[in-house]
Amino acid sequence: MKAQVKTLEGSDVREIDLPAVFAEDYRPDMIKRAVLALQSTRYQPHGTNPLAGLRTSAESWGSGRGVSQIPRIKNGSRVARVPQAVGGRAAHPPKVEKILVRKVNKQEKRKAIRSAIAATMNPDLVASRGHRTTSGCSVVVEDSFEEISRTSEVIAALQALGMYEDVERSKGSKKVRAGRGKMRGRRYKQRKSLLIVTATSPLLAGRNLAGVDTVSVDQLNVELLAPGTHAGRLTVWTEGAIRKLEAM
Repeated sequence: MKAQVKTLEGSDVREIDLPAVFAEDYRPDMIKRAVLALQSTRYQPHGTNPLAGLRTSAESWGSGRGVSQIPRIKNGSRVARVPQAVGGRAAHPPKVEKILVRKVNKQEKRKAIRSAIAATMNPDLVASRGHRTTSGCSVVVEDSFEEISRTSEVIAALQALGMYEDVERSKGSKKVRAGRGKMRGRRYKQRKSLLIVTATSPLLAGRNLAGVDTVSVDQLNVELLAPGTHAGRLTVWTEGAIRKLEAM
């Protein structure tokens, strides 16, 4: 499988052979399992107090009163403590010891990330995610892209590569979340845009662009390549990142 290396002005400079990982089979089932397992590591344990609903003076009246023999509070007749009563304790409340993290086999996880990497070069999968680009899929750009230090220069390069339209799509998609989540630190929702993968360190000049993630090839994970479990993210690879990916 081959790809054209592009300059910062958007012109083709040479053709390179892509690593064998880009020929991996598309396995959406494995990708989904790997993404959900990665997301599960961020779950926060939640549970009730073990004594919730049990701190009460309730005792049964016993037989002979013509009422059911369930605990009732002292100096009253209201039922308490039992879960079947109105105002009683919860029957099966959430517990902090519940195992929240999902596990995935090592070989399966490796297969998933290889499949997600290959999906970035599939025009049909990139289009199905809603990305907008004139190139049709992800591109490989020369290593001078990693030396950019200003966001305006990154924007100019993305415009020349025909990818800045996707950043504008993400910027225009920002909206207030429906529901209680807006009160819990996740008020806004925004579409994911392109992923910039470099060889050594993340491209800091691109991290402020709407929906853009910047990582080095060592930091790649399946969630970055397939946000929301959907593979085919629009990606800008530097030539050095491709070479390092082949060595890995």
